[in-house]
Amino acid sequence: MPIGPARMPLFDHLGELRMRLVRIVACLAVAVVVFYMATPTMGQFLLMPIAGFLPDSGAGEAWLYALDPFEAFSVRFEISLWAGVVATSPVILWQLLAFFLPALKPEERKWFIPTFSAAVALFIIGTVFCYCVILTPAFQWLTDQAMGLGSVLPRMSSYIDMIIKFEIAFGFAFELPLVIFYLVIFDVIPYKKLRGSWRTVYVVLMVLCAVVTPDASPVTMLLMFAAMIVLYEGSLFLARIVLARRIKRQNAELAAEEDE
Repeated sequence: MPIGPARMPLFDHLGELRMRLVRIVACLAVAVVVFYMATPTMGQFLLMPIAGFLPDSGAGEAWLYALDPFEAFSVRFEISLWAGVVATSPVILWQLLAFFLPALKPEERKWFIPTFSAAVALFIIGTVFCYCVILTPAFQWLTDQAMGLGSVLPRMSSYIDMIIKFEIAFGFAFELPLVIFYLVIFDVIPYKKLRGSWRTVYVVLMVLCAVVTPDASPVTMLLMFAAMIVLYEGSLFLARIVLARRIKRQNAELAAEEDE
């Protein structure tokens, strides 16, 4: 799967794009079929953090309820699709890189791969954090809201869809350090302004957490907000160390503008 040349006729570019898309779809289709067979195991893994709030099947497994056969099929397909995307992500990403990388300038290429690697690592850290720290208290709070009113019937589509949305939301939320880093390195917002505007940033993060959290519960929102604050402060601390020269230059430029 070689990387194509940067300069090609338009129809050759379209042909290469079609070829790479076909490879992606073919690999993803095979992965989805394979993972569809293993959906019960993967489903139990997803439900593990909230198993204490779910009925037991009698065999030590968490149990969900589907209202019709199509719901059970759609949930299994959703799980297998996301598992397939994760499993084939190296192929998908390589095909996309191989198509777009030739169009980038040499100075842009040197930032592209490290940025991509950092983005993937941060996304994975976010999903692991959500799975290990967030899901249990979030579902406990949601389940407790039924006390004195009735019992919660754990519907298959609702629970699986909510868990996947949680994972995606926290995965993208953990991209914040990368955003902060590039705001500083490309002089979009100088470090001094980011550091001095922390109150405004905290309010923006609070609003963002309220919008992004799938269940909109105060427990989940506050947990995500706490994680975002740690990421924000850690990003500024890391930027101050790694980009010390650039920050010094930015401070000098800001001081010159204030003098004028």
